[in-house]
Amino acid sequence: MAKKLIYGIHDRPKTSQLLVFALQQLLAVLAATIAVPAIVGNGMSASAALFGAGVGTLVYQAFTKFRSPVFLGSSFAFIGPMLAAFAGATSMSLGYLGLIIGAVFAGLVYVIIALVVKKFGTGWINKLMPAAVIGPTVALIGLSLAGAAISDVFSYGPKETFGLNGYYIMTANIWLSFICAIVTFAVIVLCSVYGKKMTKLIPFIIGILAGYLVALVFTVIGYAAGVDAMKVIDFTPFTNLLVDGKVAFTTFIDLPDFTFIEGFRGFADFEWSYLATIAVAYVPVAFVVFAEHIADHKNLSTIIDKDLLTDPGLDSTLLGDGVGSMVGALFGGCPNTTYGESVGCVAITRNASVATISVTALMSILVSFFSPFVAFLDSIPGCVMGGVCITLYGFIAVSGLKMIQKVDLEDHANLFTVSVILITGIGGMAMAIGKVYITCTACALVLGIITNIVLNKFKKSPEENGEETEE
Repeated sequence: MAKKLIYGIHDRPKTSQLLVFALQQLLAVLAATIAVPAIVGNGMSASAALFGAGVGTLVYQAFTKFRSPVFLGSSFAFIGPMLAAFAGATSMSLGYLGLIIGAVFAGLVYVIIALVVKKFGTGWINKLMPAAVIGPTVALIGLSLAGAAISDVFSYGPKETFGLNGYYIMTANIWLSFICAIVTFAVIVLCSVYGKKMTKLIPFIIGILAGYLVALVFTVIGYAAGVDAMKVIDFTPFTNLLVDGKVAFTTFIDLPDFTFIEGFRGFADFEWSYLATIAVAYVPVAFVVFAEHIADHKNLSTIIDKDLLTDPGLDSTLLGDGVGSMVGALFGGCPNTTYGESVGCVAITRNASVATISVTALMSILVSFFSPFVAFLDSIPGCVMGGVCITLYGFIAVSGLKMIQKVDLEDHANLFTVSVILITGIGGMAMAIGKVYITCTACALVLGIITNIVLNKFKKSPEENGEETEE
């Protein structure tokens, strides 16, 4: 039974509280959402990605009739296809056009599967991906992000490592990074466990502010003493806002570089062969992300104690995700996906209010135009976000392990299904087949599904094995 929620799906907190809760959700999903355009590069805009994530989330909420409390952000699974869109382009404009076309292909995969689900129901999915498959997959989603969280913890200063396991050499920079991360982590945990009322509902905001304050103290000392090693916070995002060294209107309001503006120029150089390149890159990944979509929604269902695959229904969530990805990519270039960070935030704060998610989406859209706030978000040190991610990713992993508790591991068919997912996933079995990039989570999930099907298809009953059964 899920732990009692403070705010249920249809509850609406007071306006002042709602804004604070929405800000917390935004901070939780921020790092990953803007990381995708940063990794892909080619001039992609972080503020446009924020706008696209907000619009995509609102589309998702509309299709699910505001019954699923999760935020949609930039999908890491599509980084490979997005890079392929630029690699196969004859001009930058065509690359941006490829991002839009690719998102349409991915969205159409979701739409087609949604129609199949609408026609035949979800029974086949439950057989294809029972708890023995979904449980370790959800755990793996959190565990596979563990390395990213720890990299953030030690993100300030040189990251020279030695030894087989990559031990971090604790230089002065690394110690400062570690202290900021641990302060953030400790404050979040203490607020979540021992906090009262509002404190328990906004542990991430308090934790991030605490970590930022510690980093700010180190940075101020660094500037005062002239010690560069102590300048944890990079103020460049703020100085970049100045025009000729002065504050101007554009310092506060700036139009994001929307993908469609550059993308539509690509039609002039468009060739049909490019269409095939994009389809090959995006479509296979869309099928893989579909499985992760199910895992996220099953995980969220256990948290809110309501089966989202039934109400609002998997067909609705898929349509929302697919169409939301198309619309989001039109503005930000990135196909969207349901965010584990958002699910973790819901679980830890026990705030499943869809109103909170909707306001988060609106806030994401608005702040994409407000340059100082975007600059502040960019200035949050990676080590502070590392402390946040330890809690979020850890909660995702534990949620999956809780699902495994319900699986009969005395049954070797289940035992080996769980084993192959965890070992291949944690071991990093990721593949690049041509221009198709398959993440370790996706590879592990596919192997788990195949293992489960094969072992259960040929598994004999106790009577067939000559075993005695209890009367």
